[in-house]
Amino acid sequence: MHDRLILAIDQGTSGTKAIIFDTAGRIIARATSPLDCTFPRPGLVEQDPEGIYRNVIDAVRACVDRFRSAGGQVDRIACCGISNQRETFCIWDQNGRPLCNAVVWQCKRSVGICNRLRQPAIEQQVRQRTGLIIDPYFSATKIVWLLENDEHVRQAIEYKRAMFGTVDTWLLYRLTGGSRYLTDYTNASRTLLFNIDQLGWDQGLIDLFGLKGLVLPDVRPSACMFGESDIGSVLPQPIPITAMIGDSHAAAFGECCLGPGMAKATLGTGCSILLNTGHKRMNSRSGMVSTICWSTADRVDYALEGIIVSCGSTIQWLRDQLGLFQDSQQTESMACSVEDCGGVYLIPAFSGLGAPHWQMDLKGAVTGLTFGTNKAHIIRAALESIAYQIKDVIYAMEQDSGIQLQGLRADGGITNNRFVMQYIADLLGKEVVNMGIQDVSALGAALLAGLQMGLYKDLDQIAGLCVAKTTYKPGPERQRRSAMERYEGWLAQVRGLIGQAKECRR
Repeated sequence: MHDRLILAIDQGTSGTKAIIFDTAGRIIARATSPLDCTFPRPGLVEQDPEGIYRNVIDAVRACVDRFRSAGGQVDRIACCGISNQRETFCIWDQNGRPLCNAVVWQCKRSVGICNRLRQPAIEQQVRQRTGLIIDPYFSATKIVWLLENDEHVRQAIEYKRAMFGTVDTWLLYRLTGGSRYLTDYTNASRTLLFNIDQLGWDQGLIDLFGLKGLVLPDVRPSACMFGESDIGSVLPQPIPITAMIGDSHAAAFGECCLGPGMAKATLGTGCSILLNTGHKRMNSRSGMVSTICWSTADRVDYALEGIIVSCGSTIQWLRDQLGLFQDSQQTESMACSVEDCGGVYLIPAFSGLGAPHWQMDLKGAVTGLTFGTNKAHIIRAALESIAYQIKDVIYAMEQDSGIQLQGLRADGGITNNRFVMQYIADLLGKEVVNMGIQDVSALGAALLAGLQMGLYKDLDQIAGLCVAKTTYKPGPERQRRSAMERYEGWLAQVRGLIGQAKECRR
């Protein structure tokens, strides 16, 4: 089996990555193809469905060409796994023709519809069945918008000719010439139409949203035989597609969050944190969503997910708007150049605060400034705010689930900042591991595909591939105590800011 390879397709909002992995999880060949969005009017974000498909073909072709040019044998590719941005969706007719542009997860067209639906009885029903909240982020309310505003789509739904799919489903349909119409549990769980306890489409919710004529794909575990494809004739013969999974969930699998208490945090512009809660769904009282972590034919792991709005974007703001440094790599040494923040806190509510506070109309603040404050103090406060927000989410998850964090796996650009990583470890009192893999969603899709294909005998073998590049252990007690004292100060500042905002609304 050691000579077999796995093709991973990671289709995201800004483009597609195509990567060929060996069974040790090493990258053999890689290519990317950029993809644009269109903005028909303020609040609307769309993509061309055929453009998404061509983008995938272009990325795979470039990857395979590079593999061949390096002397690679394409017939060694045993299977394919697909990861994708979860909430973006397409609607097409039974001839495979798109009925409208793909609606991107960032699109806010259904804000009014969400406000209309936010009634206690409806919200409770949605939360109980899907684990989600009513928000434009998820697919169903934007389908309702199309039903109410696009006559072409409305008629297709009414006459049961409108086929719905998240991007994974659309790609599978096109890659198999329309012969396979499927999705997986993780992607289905982001639509507001899927019951995560019963693992099936929820007819009550479909009726509630007025979408009973919508055609929906069959749903399978993330590791499954989804079909075969030669990827638009790029490959000399069809290969099995043996995994499909949402990108954040794929990252959790790629980071080997394979049991209860293991969590992953993707530290990018914002931050997505998933805590594996095992075989039992856990509900949140703290603004987290309950979701499916990953699944195989004989196992479904659930998770709590928390979204942090501003992580890397805070550092970008300090650079681009305040000009405090030229390169984000400078922030580590600048933060370490001062003993502490000098009493400064930065609350990065540039677009509101996400989980667990969910104060989306809150504005950011910098507090504790004195004449002794310099830019190093502000930069250190900004870096600490990343760790505080992660601590907020992890603590809330532990309280909601009764499951203690066993360890945090971190990926994303900010993991290069050793100050941030060590501060997170001190606050959590647990190891924080960076595997040093940028393409962790693609790796997760590849590992699931290989597991389904029999290239790995079990999860233990996959866990053995997860080798830490860098491990940050909690510091000495004095260092941890100092971090926790600062964290208590952070909570006081956030509560005060929220209280001031409430007073201003009166």
